[in-house]
Amino acid sequence: MAMIIKRDYYLQQLISSKSNNLIKIVTGIRRSGKSFLLFNLFHNHLIETGISEDHIIEIALDDRLNKNLRDPDVILQHIHERIVDDRLYYIILDEVQMIDEFTDVLNSLLHIRNADVYVTGSNSKFLSKDVVTEFRGRGDEIHLFPLSFAELYNSIGGDKFELWKSYYTYGGLPGILELDSEKKKAAYLHSLHETVYLKDIIERNNLKNSEEFMELMRVMASCIGSPCNPSKLENTFKSVKNETLDRKTISKYLSYMEDAFLIEKSMRYDIKGRKHIGTLSKYYFQDIGLRNALLNFRQVEENHIMENVIYNELRLRGFCVDVGMVEARTAKERKQLEVDFVANMADRRYYIQSAFAMPDDDKREQECASLKRIDDSFKKIIIMRDDIKPYHDNNGFYIVGLMDFLLKPDLIEQL
Repeated sequence: MAMIIKRDYYLQQLISSKSNNLIKIVTGIRRSGKSFLLFNLFHNHLIETGISEDHIIEIALDDRLNKNLRDPDVILQHIHERIVDDRLYYIILDEVQMIDEFTDVLNSLLHIRNADVYVTGSNSKFLSKDVVTEFRGRGDEIHLFPLSFAELYNSIGGDKFELWKSYYTYGGLPGILELDSEKKKAAYLHSLHETVYLKDIIERNNLKNSEEFMELMRVMASCIGSPCNPSKLENTFKSVKNETLDRKTISKYLSYMEDAFLIEKSMRYDIKGRKHIGTLSKYYFQDIGLRNALLNFRQVEENHIMENVIYNELRLRGFCVDVGMVEARTAKERKQLEVDFVANMADRRYYIQSAFAMPDDDKREQECASLKRIDDSFKKIIIMRDDIKPYHDNNGFYIVGLMDFLLKPDLIEQL
């Protein structure tokens, strides 16, 4: 029997956006569980709250049996025929891009007074990002990340550090949970790259040189958490790979990866100057397992992966996340110091360092140096891999353990 992970965080977002006169658009990387969220978890919620089955119209457009419904006129007629009274109907369309002229169809559905519309879509002919763009002002996006560590631990339990080891190796795509060996998990992730993600990107963007693109993906996987830009990557290809890949092509390829939700860019932010710096950025993978598979599980470096996981956790909690920069001046030199994450949401801000370990005073000073040069009153937090109780150090910084940060979503608010 398949394990069911509730995904309450996303379900609550769907529930709170019911009947808001907007199209609910569930976005996210392929195989992250968008269909399951709508057809299983949200469907069950509707039934439990008294909605009858005949007022839930669900159509999986990638099902061959529904091929005729990919015709825009046919599907609109089908939906109108199923609406037989004035009560509210919930319309759920999976892989909506498979409908010809789907934007016209969605516009037509918006005109049905007693309809509440939910859609997903994420393949080579359409990305959910496009629907968000098309329906700006009339669409409500809910972005679904792969399973977080907390979602896994709260469902599976057991030794949290053993689970962490599995998580930072194989990631959080739900399909991993159905596999009972490391060999099968690795094969599954390799297969997804070839048969799903790469295939989608090639078809969508009419990509001619897939090996060149894959090589850039491998380079990005090997430098998570390292500042880079197309110019720097161009130099990497010349000096390390002895290959030529121009910055314009690199920039285009990076946008393909971002559009497919494989990676996300975090921009550099001048904390004292209060402005973004357009030179170098950092890129993080939305799923660590996919990142590791790109490198054949050769560079499973826990310290870098921990930084990536913290970034993803902040993003799924709704924060905008930048890489912070502060300037340090001495009589002899000026240099820039980095704050791993500047996390912003509304009027809240947190400065966060990812510190795998601080075994001595030199390492502690290295982690604290940039935070000491920030003179505002927002909280400054250092997250360590060690299993420690949160404490307040002599600098006024909060030191917390990784497990507490990942498993207690309100922790940084309560410090």
